[in-house]
Amino acid sequence: GFDGAGAGYQAPPDSGEGIDVKVDFNSERLALLDPFESVDKVAAYQELPVLLKAVGKCTTDQISPAGKWLRFRGHLDNISDNMFSGADNSFSEAAGTGCNVFTGACGDSLSAIARDYKGRGQGWVAIGDSNYGEGSSREHAAMSPRYLGCRVVMVRSFARIHETNLKKQGVLPLTFTDASDYERINMDDRLSFLGLDVIEPGKPVQVRILHADGSVDEIVAQHSMNDEQISWFNAGSALNMIRMQQQD
Repeated sequence: GFDGAGAGYQAPPDSGEGIDVKVDFNSERLALLDPFESVDKVAAYQELPVLLKAVGKCTTDQISPAGKWLRFRGHLDNISDNMFSGADNSFSEAAGTGCNVFTGACGDSLSAIARDYKGRGQGWVAIGDSNYGEGSSREHAAMSPRYLGCRVVMVRSFARIHETNLKKQGVLPLTFTDASDYERINMDDRLSFLGLDVIEPGKPVQVRILHADGSVDEIVAQHSMNDEQISWFNAGSALNMIRMQQQD
């Protein structure tokens, strides 16, 4: 049913070695991606600040809105400016805003706060309610948080596709074993995730919550990663693991 008999198609070379993909540095729509880094599974998951605590529904369109932003879908840095811009944060009155635990400033966009944390070399955690990430399979809803320094998303429950997308990008998706533990998380808490260097399928993750007054709560969270997905987590992303396998 198609005319053309292959017109406009150029077969790739047998080998991709020596080919340089060039993208205009000044382009607002396209940018080459650097691989996500693999971080230490002990040190990098200690006393992480909480960027937001999403209240109620938090869809992929609230995590990474579409519309005018879709023109940036080939430019991760630019599209990440929309991160969580539609999310209702229990720590702030206006959607998409929060408080910076380092500066004390409140009301800035969550993406701006995340960029400040990233500039400090500081990873962070997102807390979610039930069916977090429902909606489309939009990968930027996982890629943007990962790009801006998200280490863990811990929720009451996940939408299945979004949970898988987080795994692919090297973000640790956890669910509260006791859903009421969601209520324990405060704006100025610091969360530590223990035993990630020996994480196994079906093995719960111990979470230590350090409150601002010095008190500590310890809770248990669950993950659904299998052995292959754990290898993605350890490598920093699924693409990192694929590249490592190709180099072997």
